[in-house]
Amino acid sequence: MTSEPLHIAYSPCPNDTFVFDALAHGRIPGAPALDVAFADIDITNGMAERGESDALKVSYAVLPYVLDEYALLPCGGALGRGCGPLVLTREAGADLTGRTVAVPSEKSTAYLLFRLWAADTLADGGVGEIVVMPFHEIMPAVRDGKVDAGLVIHEARFTYQNYGLHKLADMGEHWERTTGLPIPLGAIIAKRSLGAETLTRLAGAIRASVHAAWDDPEVSRPYVMAHAQEMDPAVADQHIGLYVNEFTSELGEEGYAAVRGLLTRAAAEGLVPPLGPHALDFP
Repeated sequence: MTSEPLHIAYSPCPNDTFVFDALAHGRIPGAPALDVAFADIDITNGMAERGESDALKVSYAVLPYVLDEYALLPCGGALGRGCGPLVLTREAGADLTGRTVAVPSEKSTAYLLFRLWAADTLADGGVGEIVVMPFHEIMPAVRDGKVDAGLVIHEARFTYQNYGLHKLADMGEHWERTTGLPIPLGAIIAKRSLGAETLTRLAGAIRASVHAAWDDPEVSRPYVMAHAQEMDPAVADQHIGLYVNEFTSELGEEGYAAVRGLLTRAAAEGLVPPLGPHALDFP
């Protein structure tokens, strides 16, 4: 059992601050203390690959690169239905074959879902150039004609019409239709070197923090809104409602099947390295 605070990095997005509010503020009895850093998911993915934090929120897409050093926790992450990334264009019904697409990261679940969708639906299975840019810059870039399309995540599901854009496709709908499984988006991982006791204690504390937020959502609101980057409170509530659900409390059999399904299909397409047979075991 560690006596030092655990260094953890997660995003300032409402779902993460909602989940971690009680734990980060010492309201979970017996929980390990946390030293919190905020970073967007593309940053935390890189931190995980470099082993820079005890625990992190990362894209499920990065797991094949980090599971030698980190364990996947069975709670705290984001899976769901009806919450997948969207492909947006200026013109309705545009053909993306050979076109330039902006994406938030090439090591993101959104990107894996996009590539699997493209392989199934586009002529010759491909787009043209992929441009990586921060997710908040993608919709303006599509609107202004700097790229032909954009792959968007987070609250962009609720705001893309404000940019005059059209939804070409929903990656989550395609995933759910072809697999029947929920969409794996963000995972919580922690270093295996912390030991089984600390990993189990941390997972229990995160689960308790989720339930504390559900039991009294208003307690978490100041923390959520302080980091929500001027987001409208109603949008923040939509964001939480979409991404914090039963899979956040416990991955369960269906959640693990979704993670394995995504990473197995992505490996078959040559997008990620294959997982070992026990890579997802906890602790």
